[in-house]
Amino acid sequence: MIIDLIDGTYELFRHFYGLRRFTKGQDRPFGAVVGVLNGVLEMIENDVTHVGVATDHVIESFRNRLWAGYKTGDGIEPALLAQFHPLEESLTAMGVAVWPMTELEADDALATAARLADEDKRVEIVRIWTPDKDLAQCVRADRVLQVDRKSKKIRGAKDVREKFGVDPQLIPDYLALVGDAADGYPGIKGIGAVGAARLLNQYGAIERFPAHVLGDQFEAALLFKNLATLRTDAKLFRDVEALRWQGPTNAFAAWAERMGAPKLLQRSLKAAQSKAK
Repeated sequence: MIIDLIDGTYELFRHFYGLRRFTKGQDRPFGAVVGVLNGVLEMIENDVTHVGVATDHVIESFRNRLWAGYKTGDGIEPALLAQFHPLEESLTAMGVAVWPMTELEADDALATAARLADEDKRVEIVRIWTPDKDLAQCVRADRVLQVDRKSKKIRGAKDVREKFGVDPQLIPDYLALVGDAADGYPGIKGIGAVGAARLLNQYGAIERFPAHVLGDQFEAALLFKNLATLRTDAKLFRDVEALRWQGPTNAFAAWAERMGAPKLLQRSLKAAQSKAK
């Protein structure tokens, strides 16, 4: 059994701005949503059986209370923001397991789902579909993999170390030191990627650093590590079989019509029939 976990928020952004190249700024109300659904359905048509999609129902999370500069929904274009909830609702109607996050983030849901799937002996491989470097911390040997469509890379633990210079379990420490502009925390002044990898390979986790290494920046480093550490205790599912796709629900016909994408309904019904054989 292979489990496929998709970063729905990333995919929505990717399709929204991808369409901009062709629509000349005339955003279609459900254009990005249709793009994501097409992508998920294509995976299902190509023999994906168990799939879950994590989304940010709202952008803010508990991390905003820990660090004032953490990313917010400010600046997200209204045409994109208006497609967040329709994405969740239409995926659910298509019969796909969806995890809309509020207090936690989509990345936390992906991390949790990866942990739950990894703990199940029936599961052979877990694939996390996102380029987000945060998720590299979830990679385990060649069993839990990160699929980066952007660079067309599939990363196991060896590949994560090759890219970042540290093992997957040290990715939160690495990000704490170098910072993450996308999430809004700066890292530790004077420490770059090479220096961070060197320190972590020499001493291990930040908590084990000698006092002189970070000096008065030690507490800041611990805070940033907390921000970078993905939670794996989200309430998602008890059994990976909950992720098995069994076809669209009756509500999907109305969604396909509303989005102006009748072929999605036809394809999903055909895929369901094929998998039922």
